[in-house]
Amino acid sequence: MKKGNIGVTTENIFPVIKKFLYSDHEIFLRELVSNAIDATQKLKTLSSCGEYKGELGELNVKITADKNKGTLTISDRGIGMTAEDIDKYINQIAFSGAEEFLEKYKDNANAIIGHFGLGFYSAFMVAKKVEIRSLSYIDGSKAVKWECDGSPEYSMEEIEKDSRGTDIVLYIDDDNKDFLEQSRIDTLLKKYCRFLPVPVISGKEQEWKDGKYVDTDKDKVINETSPAWMKKPTELKDEDYLNFYHELYPGQDDPLFWIHLNVDYPFTLTGIMFFPKIKNNFDINKNRIQLYCNQVFVTDSVEGVVPEFLMLLQGIIDSPDIPLNVSRSYLQSDAAVKKISTYITKKVSSRLEEIFKADRAEFEKKWDDIKIFIEYGMLSDEKFREAGKKFTLLKDTEGKYFTLEEYKQLIEASQTDKDGNLIHLYTTDPVAQYTYINAATEKGYNVLLMDGQLDCHFIGLLEQQIEKSQFVRVDSDVIDNLIRKENKKEVLLTTDQRNMLTGVFNSQIPTVDNAQFIITFEAISATDAPIIITQNEYMRRMKEMAAFQPGMNFYGEMPDSYNLIVNTEHPLIVKIRENADAEVADKVAPVTKSINDNNAKITAIRDANKDKSLSDEDNANISTLEKAVKSLREDETKILSEYASNQPIVKQLIDLALLGNGLLKGEALNSFIRRSVSLL
Repeated sequence: MKKGNIGVTTENIFPVIKKFLYSDHEIFLRELVSNAIDATQKLKTLSSCGEYKGELGELNVKITADKNKGTLTISDRGIGMTAEDIDKYINQIAFSGAEEFLEKYKDNANAIIGHFGLGFYSAFMVAKKVEIRSLSYIDGSKAVKWECDGSPEYSMEEIEKDSRGTDIVLYIDDDNKDFLEQSRIDTLLKKYCRFLPVPVISGKEQEWKDGKYVDTDKDKVINETSPAWMKKPTELKDEDYLNFYHELYPGQDDPLFWIHLNVDYPFTLTGIMFFPKIKNNFDINKNRIQLYCNQVFVTDSVEGVVPEFLMLLQGIIDSPDIPLNVSRSYLQSDAAVKKISTYITKKVSSRLEEIFKADRAEFEKKWDDIKIFIEYGMLSDEKFREAGKKFTLLKDTEGKYFTLEEYKQLIEASQTDKDGNLIHLYTTDPVAQYTYINAATEKGYNVLLMDGQLDCHFIGLLEQQIEKSQFVRVDSDVIDNLIRKENKKEVLLTTDQRNMLTGVFNSQIPTVDNAQFIITFEAISATDAPIIITQNEYMRRMKEMAAFQPGMNFYGEMPDSYNLIVNTEHPLIVKIRENADAEVADKVAPVTKSINDNNAKITAIRDANKDKSLSDEDNANISTLEKAVKSLREDETKILSEYASNQPIVKQLIDLALLGNGLLKGEALNSFIRRSVSLL
């Protein structure tokens, strides 16, 4: 028997492996099975190039748990090891046999997984002792057993072994006995090894018998050795892609599209990425895409490899060229990863363009489901943004779809304002905003439907990308102001009439939760509505974006701001003004005059002292005058409010406008209904 010390520079190597090298104890099974697959693939390579002339026999990897002995064994019928191999590859930590083998057989090697030669030592995360029992494929070799209890000391001796290959026997420690449970083992194998290229056997198939599941004589193979992404696209039909998708994500709806990645230069990358149908509001689940390395599951945290906007996709990518740390659990940021990320972006955009050109009608049918991917991509990735312009669609309220260029040509003649700006009208709710849409379409304008989760942000991007363009929601102003063709028609009201009508209408606006109203006057048309309620485009956008972006809470907490536009050309408004002039103007005039006189005195005091500080006497006078103005304002408001309260038509017109915008509720709605009946 040979004894010795493992070639390490410190006796603390095993605590380092256990605590720092691997992110999770369960990784040990992936590493040991991967090593077994490597050994099997090496034998296939040697056989294919004539260096091994023996029978391959049945090649598989078998995992066996023995609760009585407390052991977990990983067995293969691969290349095996001699005592010299164990000395070189096990006793000298971090010398990778796979690296050397790959270099020698780079033109013929099958999938070789190991990179750093440390995977074997992950066994000590769960085992108090580990044995290697191995017989090399080389004729005349002696079987050997290597044994180590987790210290740098090991022993190695010759043994009898009937068949070629290696058994790794783990004596599981007391803290990790769960790894002897068949269900736990199978769960890990299905997570990490379900697509390995060599059959992995774990226990027996079961059948229902006498009221319980019992083992049969048939081995249970847990993996699919030839998954869809490892095949050429020409070998697969749509049905194959759909079956593979449902194997990965059981119970989900069919995907909208899929993209088959298959490149071998300047890096190797295979995979299939699916566009799922998203049901919930902007549900980004960052564990949708799985990263494999030569069919071994590595991680589902693929940030860096997959562009951020494509994290909405599902599927698998597989590449031996993505650099990993020794545990293969974390990606390292380097040029190779960036190249792969760029390639994936380019492949996705070219595939979408290809689908769009090949069958536009089918593309349009799926647009409402895929637009969140495309908008997210254009918002977050500059290269995708340029490519996306070719197949990004805009949908109008009639359900018609247009590319960006097509829509520009559609509206250029009719929706360019007097300053040369191209005005894109849009709605976020065609039912609630029907009146405004109707006003626009009656003038021959087209209205877009922008009701997606990202449309608020996407509109801002389009305004940057399309020269001299503006997007305005159809209810953000009267239609003539949204697309201004000529100068506004002058409002023929005196200052006193403006103030009087402002007080009359303002006093009759009911309380609306989280809303404030600003009275304005427009000379629109006698045939337009007497009162129109609009919402400021800028403030509304800020509030909508605040819901998505942290740091914008200031806007989110502000009340909704509405303009209550009084149409001074409408006969009913003319009548209200004339009645107010006749019945209340004389009462308001002296109050208004006193207010103006006091304000003039305040201004005079300030002007006289604009180059110096105000004296105490001046401050006292201003304070007295301001209190007088406040009291007079209250008197003025009271006069106008008392008058307006006896003018049911004022209240009725305001409530009609609120009702049309979904803002009339509760007690105010009940009062409106009662008043409507009495007016009838």
